[in-house]
Amino acid sequence: MSWSSSGEERAINILRELHAAEDELVGRAVVMSDGKAGAIDRIDLDDLHGLRISISGHEGQWPISTVKSIQS
Repeated sequence: MSWSSSGEERAINILRELHAAEDELVGRAVVMSDGKAGAIDRIDLDDLHGLRISISGHEGQWPISTVKSIQS
């Protein structure tokens, strides 16, 4: 396996996991560690923080690591 095909495979796996996270989490209610609450509108991939979420009713994006609870 060449370096470029290995890199392409990793990129495809990252995008596959991002889409799986979107399917699983978008629309679910969350409570953040700072008390903000709402439904997840969007999930983005950030170079520094990994997954970041946008919450309905609140401007901005937050690292997924700041989620206190997610609706089951």
